[in-house]
Parts: sequence; C-alpha cells; structure tokens
Amino acid sequence: MFYRKDGGYHDLDAVAEYLYNALPLFFDTDDFTQETKIEDVKNDAAFGGANGYGKLIFPIESSYYSGETLKDLSLTWYNYIDPNKTVEIVKYMKSHALNGHKIFFDIYTNDEKRNDPEKKNTGLFFFKGNPGAKFAIVNAGGGFAYVGAMHDSFPHALELSKKGYNAFALIYRPGAETACEDLARAIAFIFEHADELEIDTNGYSLWGGSAGGRMAAWLGSYGTETFGERKFPRPAAVIVNYTGLSEVTGLEPPTFSAVGKNDWIANWKTMKARLDSISKLGIATEFVAFEGLSHGFGLGTGTVAEGWLDKAVKFWEFVDIR
Repeated sequence: MFYRKDGGYHDLDAVAEYLYNALPLFFDTDDFTQETKIEDVKNDAAFGGANGYGKLIFPIESSYYSGETLKDLSLTWYNYIDPNKTVEIVKYMKSHALNGHKIFFDIYTNDEKRNDPEKKNTGLFFFKGNPGAKFAIVNAGGGFAYVGAMHDSFPHALELSKKGYNAFALIYRPGAETACEDLARAIAFIFEHADELEIDTNGYSLWGGSAGGRMAAWLGSYGTETFGERKFPRPAAVIVNYTGLSEVTGLEPPTFSAVGKNDWIANWKTMKARLDSISKLGIATEFVAFEGLSHGFGLGTGTVAEGWLDKAVKFWEFVDIR
C-alpha cells in the first residue's frame, strides 16, 4: 500500500498517523465490531479496565440506553444512530490510547472529586487535530438526565478533528446548573493547559445538541464567570442544535442552529424565532431546518441533514475572521 499526503512532512505526527492507519493492516489492534458488547468496550484495558474512564464512553445512567452490542445501541430521545460511526469512534479511541496518546482528561482535582463524588463522572475526551489549531467543545444532550455522547458529541468531535481542529467532547454531571458549571470548568481547563494540549485558544467554538445546545448557548451568553470560574474569553461562535431555547439576552455570540421539522421535542419555529431575534440585534446567525427529520439526528448520516456540520464549520470560520 502506498499513501501520499499533500502538505505532510516527516515528524512524530506522521509516525502516529502511520501507527493509526497502517499497523491494523498487519496486526489485529482494533478488535471492535458491531457485534462487540458495550460492556466489553467500557471495560477494555486500553481505557483503564473496569476502574478506568471507559465507563464514561457510554452513559453512566444506564437506564437511558439499551442494547447489548454496539450495533444495537439505542439512546433515549435520539434517532438515526449509525452503528458504523459507533464502531469507528471506539476503534479510534482504542488505537490512540494504545499508541500512547492521552485521549481523556479529568477536569476536577482528586480533592474536588472526593468532596463531591459526582464529579468523578466528568471529563474531556480529546480528539486531537493539528498542533496549534483552534478548538471546539462539543456537548451532547440527554435532557440533563444523562450524556448521549456516543451519538451527539463523539461523532462531531471526530469529524472536526479530521478537518484539523482540536475537538473535545465533555462528559458532565446531570442537571442544568451542574452541566454548565462543568462546561465552564472545561473551558478553564483547556485555556490553562493550552501549551500541553498544543491548541490555539483564539476563536474557539462551543457546540451542542438538545440539552447540550442550551449549555453552549448559556456559556456563550453568560460566560464562565457566571458558573463558578474566572472570566475567560467568550466563544467566536456557538452551534446550538435541536433545542427549544427561546431566551435572548443581547449577549449572544454568532449562532448557528439546525433542527428537524418533525421534531416534537424542539419545535423548529421556536428555534427560528430565537435566531431571528438574535439577527435583529446585528449578531450573525444561520438557521437550517430539515423536512421530515426527528429530534436528535446527530451528524445526520443517511438523512437529509447529512452535511450540516460542514455548514456549521464554514459559519464558524466566517464569523471568526470578521
């Protein structure tokens, strides 16, 4: 096999990319398939075994998901889950973990987790892009009852990393207030560890669907200082998908929103009215509504929404250079 990468050059990143893409041709380093049991992924030694961070790949609140295997995964309030993407994600995670890349970061100290045990079930999964590239934080929804990351944040973060961006998927505590506190802490953590993470903190973006969309919107409007952290720069853009948020403060960052017109949880007209109000304030917005689409479409693979992420990235880039 021969592979030529335009713009590539010989360095440790090239070595890591080789290990990720080429070695599986010779060794069975990625043993996950659609038939793999979810519990086997959670307990895989690459993620620290039974006591590692693998338990956070799927919802801690197990009553909100069903299915024994990756193919059968179902998440409450979500639709259009793509088993191929699920397998790709866990293979990506395992391959990078085995190659010595740190793919998970705690955002709270051990003392903080001892004082508040619920903080043990938080953290950032890192999908690394190009060194020195700007970053995005993607927040899955789940009604503030659980975190549907496998469909609503991991796929987005992986695709953003393929485009060169440094992408993080946040696992947060249930509850609107605690979720926003965790997102504020995540922003603080990334800014404070920017050199270690090899990221540019300028012009970052916050993404989210459903409850995660509200988190992105609230942090964008109110800032980290409202949720227990010191003041950090606001995002250049927020991507707020399928959530029925109507409030407008006048402090909103440029906002992109996508929703399905058959969404019985987040009415598309409510979302459009919000973006119209933001636009009237002179703030850049972009709104897309997809015919016949239900709630929680994630990347929209195989639906009329497929490709919306590319539009959101273009919006982010456009507002960031204005």
